[in-house]
Amino acid sequence: MEEQEHPQPRYYLIWFILAALTLAEVFYAFLDLPKVVLAVGLVVMAVWKAVMVAMYYMHLRYEPARLWIMAISPLPFAAILVLFVITEFGFLR
Repeated sequence: MEEQEHPQPRYYLIWFILAALTLAEVFYAFLDLPKVVLAVGLVVMAVWKAVMVAMYYMHLRYEPARLWIMAISPLPFAAILVLFVITEFGFLR
């Protein structure tokens, strides 16, 4: 199989974006918001960071679709587990 040439990611820019998102998470965590809003916001930022790491540092952006499907397939199970934990501890009440 022949390797395809792809552009080199801008690792410093991606690192800066990830660091900025981490700082945003820290400041967001100390806001006086309801628990549900706080949890959803933090989860959204964490998922965004995870997607960026997978796309650029794990080079999934340049891989074929079958590898994307294999990488994304556990996410529904993870979402179900998170939902069960949230409902168990009463965060949605």
